[in-house]
Amino acid sequence: MALKSLYISSWVFFVFGLSQVLPMRTKCHLHGNLLKRSHALLKDTGGRFPSKCIRERVQITFPESVFRSAKNTEETGVKLAIYETLNNTFSLFGNGDLPEEYDSAKLDAFQHVTFRLVEMSRCMMGIEVKSEKARIDIAARKELLRQYFEKMATVLQQKSFSFCAWEIVRNQIIRTLRFILDHASDTLFWLNRT
Repeated sequence: MALKSLYISSWVFFVFGLSQVLPMRTKCHLHGNLLKRSHALLKDTGGRFPSKCIRERVQITFPESVFRSAKNTEETGVKLAIYETLNNTFSLFGNGDLPEEYDSAKLDAFQHVTFRLVEMSRCMMGIEVKSEKARIDIAARKELLRQYFEKMATVLQQKSFSFCAWEIVRNQIIRTLRFILDHASDTLFWLNRT
């Protein structure tokens, strides 16, 4: 009898132990505090847009619509657009040809925070899209973002990755992150929002 009781107790502790060790499925989040930090770091990396670059400025149409959702609809498209933006931003700034004029400590911190955001929200790619309408909406958002980031990559290439080319791109990304913070912040997860 005592042996049977010990056997049952062992199984109970084993199952309890597994429940504490095995990862629990958590809700997929885009962390607003990290996005806000990423924005601030990128902004501080190079300061204001330099006057010597004004003549080199090019028009890159900002796709505002990818970060908006209709009221009372699923926010999946907006969340995926933010994830794609972060992923593309990390890819652009992961390039080794970044300007020496930038504050290297802030640039490194920006890259680190952006990488964390991408890794922490990679689960966005596994979100199940339930309707055909939502799939079409997401595909359209992805295409607009692809064109947007492709245009920035083209500017960098055409201007031979010059300081002014990077300033054009950096300012576009600052504008994009600010827009997300101002207009899509309800789709982000905030810890102690200030």
